Amino acid sequence: MTDMNAKDPAGTPDLDAVVIGAGFSGLYMLHRLRNVMGLSARIFEAGGGVGGTWYWNRYPGARSDSDSYIYCYSFDRDLWQKWEWSERYPEQHEMRAYLEHVADRHDLERDIRLDTTVTAATFDERTDHWTVTTDGGDSVTARYLIGAVGSLSAFNTPDFPGIESFAGDSYHTGRWPHEGVDFTGKRVGVIGTGASAVQAIPLIAQQASELTVFQRTANYIVPARNGPVDPELTRARKADYDGIWQRVRESNFGFELTFLEKGALDTPQDELERELQVRWDEGGFGIWLGAYADQFFVEEANAKVREFLHKRIREKADDPQTAELLIPKGHPFGCKRNPLDSGYYETFNLDHVHLVDVKSNPLAAITRQGVRLQDGTEYELDAIVYATGFDAMTGPLTAIDIRGRGGERLAEKWAEGPRTYLGLTSAGFPNLFMITGPQSPSVLSNMPVSIEQHVEFVSRIIADMRGRGADTIEATREAEDAWVAHNQELAEGTLFPTADTWYMGANIPGKPRVFMPNLDFVGPYRAKCDEIADSGYPGFEFTGAATEARR
Repeated sequence: MTDMNAKDPAGTPDLDAVVIGAGFSGLYMLHRLRNVMGLSARIFEAGGGVGGTWYWNRYPGARSDSDSYIYCYSFDRDLWQKWEWSERYPEQHEMRAYLEHVADRHDLERDIRLDTTVTAATFDERTDHWTVTTDGGDSVTARYLIGAVGSLSAFNTPDFPGIESFAGDSYHTGRWPHEGVDFTGKRVGVIGTGASAVQAIPLIAQQASELTVFQRTANYIVPARNGPVDPELTRARKADYDGIWQRVRESNFGFELTFLEKGALDTPQDELERELQVRWDEGGFGIWLGAYADQFFVEEANAKVREFLHKRIREKADDPQTAELLIPKGHPFGCKRNPLDSGYYETFNLDHVHLVDVKSNPLAAITRQGVRLQDGTEYELDAIVYATGFDAMTGPLTAIDIRGRGGERLAEKWAEGPRTYLGLTSAGFPNLFMITGPQSPSVLSNMPVSIEQHVEFVSRIIADMRGRGADTIEATREAEDAWVAHNQELAEGTLFPTADTWYMGANIPGKPRVFMPNLDFVGPYRAKCDEIADSGYPGFEFTGAATEARR
């Protein structure tokens, strides 16, 4: 065991900041802290390389579902102008190469510890420092602790009876072998039909001799229309750097998408179908985030959009019974994560691909041979792919033993759902910042746009703390209570809580059903954070000798 905390515990900490995670959030946070602000900082990263999501998620078909020209950093204008993306939605290897290049370009690797998992972090009220412990037994102290752990990094494998007994090969989309997997000639089962499954299934089907997809809940899936971007469009975008980034920062969701002025209920049926068809043909999230706003609030409006989508599914699926299974039932469109489709529906037209409904006939057990359903039906398989998602948003943070004032554990504080102020801080945990944490726009936005905003806001807070001689900053309980109530009030005015989704924690047994993202939208949320900073940080409390002297 290496003791990196040999200094006087009441003196100067080892580092100004510890950052957990080396994905989009962690890399930019390290750059801001060290290269811009001149502070000492270190990243601890569990993976063997940088990239976060794009290091781990190597399953077939893994790619961005935001357009490449805005699914990237804006802070490095020169890099944005020079970097050439091969497609509208870059694949995992291209995203990873981009983030590796950023780390190299800004000389970040020397302050990143790879293959190192943070297991615990404890706030010391005597010194106002965090002590961070790793799986190697090392510990380091820091003034600031920054969780850049990602919203979808704690992968979830359901506790199916017999899961250890399967004699074949098992894989999880969130922890795919780096060397890849060859399914040629194999009988493969895929459990789950979320975003990763939608990307993987068409490619697995190209290799497998038999592919059986076990579907509990059908998803609404809209076309990606992926491919190379027209060079003329690329040139036009590169000439409009300032306009693009202003628009996405002020937008609802971090895209160049705006809702139509009329709602679905106010639109004649033929006009509605034309507008939706345009967005269907264009591909991407336009039909979700750039069409009718009232589909998120009014069931009747949502039903009109759903009917259009049901028609498109029936057109793509040859077999009427399969089409009906692929048509979602029991939840509104847009209130579950909306995957993008590159041949998903058409895959079920192949003779060797089978769709099994495990909502009406649940999965009872994993056996030595494969999968057994509740009615006794068994499927013999050579390999099982668990596309079963993540303990989203809170899971990556509560998996770490984080303890604040009085030894309070973050996991215990959040036992009934996340409690934050701005999705950034939590009362009782001084100098702890969460990049795109629960109760921020995060997963309901184009993530790099929200990540940059949070990193820059944290940087401003730390600079302002140092300027006023403060040792700590934390949210007040009153501000936190008000923010939690605000988030729930926003959600309850929409259709989001009516769907069993990972937004609600519904995919994890025992997890409280609380809507976890924030619905203020990207632009207004950014403006709210700026206003708070400009107004002297209402809702936050500072401590420190200089702060006390000024009171």
